[in-house]
Amino acid sequence: MRLVGLLFAFLISFAFSQDVLRLGAAVSFSGKYAKEGELLKKGYELWKDTVNSRGGIKVGNRRYKVEIVYYDDQSDPKTTAKLVEKLITQDRIRFILGPYGSSQVFAAAGVVEKHRALMVQGGGASSKIYKQGYRHVFGVFNIAPDYGKNLVELAVSLKPRPRTVAIIYEKDIFSEDAARGALQTARKKGLKVVLFESYPKGTQDLSSLMLKIRLKRPDVVIGAGHFKDSVLVVKQLKQFRINPKFLGLTVGPPVPAFVKSLGKDAEYIFGPVQWTKSLSYKDPLFGNTKGYVKAFRKRYGEEPEYHSAGGTAAALALQLAIEKAGSLEVDKVRRALLSLKAETFYGVIGFDETGKIVTKPMAVIQIQGGKPVTVYPFREAEPVYPKPKWK
Repeated sequence: MRLVGLLFAFLISFAFSQDVLRLGAAVSFSGKYAKEGELLKKGYELWKDTVNSRGGIKVGNRRYKVEIVYYDDQSDPKTTAKLVEKLITQDRIRFILGPYGSSQVFAAAGVVEKHRALMVQGGGASSKIYKQGYRHVFGVFNIAPDYGKNLVELAVSLKPRPRTVAIIYEKDIFSEDAARGALQTARKKGLKVVLFESYPKGTQDLSSLMLKIRLKRPDVVIGAGHFKDSVLVVKQLKQFRINPKFLGLTVGPPVPAFVKSLGKDAEYIFGPVQWTKSLSYKDPLFGNTKGYVKAFRKRYGEEPEYHSAGGTAAALALQLAIEKAGSLEVDKVRRALLSLKAETFYGVIGFDETGKIVTKPMAVIQIQGGKPVTVYPFREAEPVYPKPKWK
């Protein structure tokens, strides 16, 4: 009996001595970006639970279960920087999963670089992030100008071809970047830009801009902002009885809360996306894109969208790099990320020397029947155009 007891104690001790790899993330769970932050965390958590259910991350001959230490950055970049500093210096975490929002990612990036830690992020798309010479920051989001570029390219492919466009944007590094992508593409494609104007962060009233748009009567309206901005733009366009033939908004349309907030008014609005569930790729963790969608539905009871997928993809890229390096040394994992070219549920993940993803396209969805469907560059459904007038 004593031998059996000792064996049982040994087994219990072995079970609880599992190696653990702790990752850190400062994410917005309150403030303006709370909706997007919640979606990002869902992506991280699905990845973590799936990896752990399969024994953890393999590093050489050892396996590590994953833990993620979260802090709420309250949608404030200065708080993001302080919390990432805490994760690295106090919690002694060397691998960071990025926050939501380009301003937050930009704030975190400087801290990560200073301490020679490593961050893989799926929450910031501003091209400014990759122009600082950072060597320890990688991102799985296409850069922000692609958001505006894709919307304009879709608009000019439709018939009757639009002739004029108004572009409004929130005054932050992501939104201005996306708006300039729309501006440059509009000019290149021969659209007349009748309005290109910003509004302050956190604004609750766009009446002055709405009056200008109503006066110009553009065929296309593009709004570059975040979730709350998208909802505000729709409400005020309807309030001012502005009926563009094409309405494209960044960030908001694919978020489930967009339709919940707007109901029928969300119909036929376009939104650029980093990822869509209608893609078809193989994946080393989930089997393929369908496997990822199925796992997400099972876990959360809802359809995945690109903010969650970006979180999962960022964490998966870090996992694949660690396993490729066979090491938990930051420099070795960084080199593995630079040489990575892996097909995943999200698309092919590969980075250039700045840490920017260069191996995947974006897409555009349109809300049809209360759901986002892909309409560009491939068509899950035909785009509805011109947009019917508000009811």
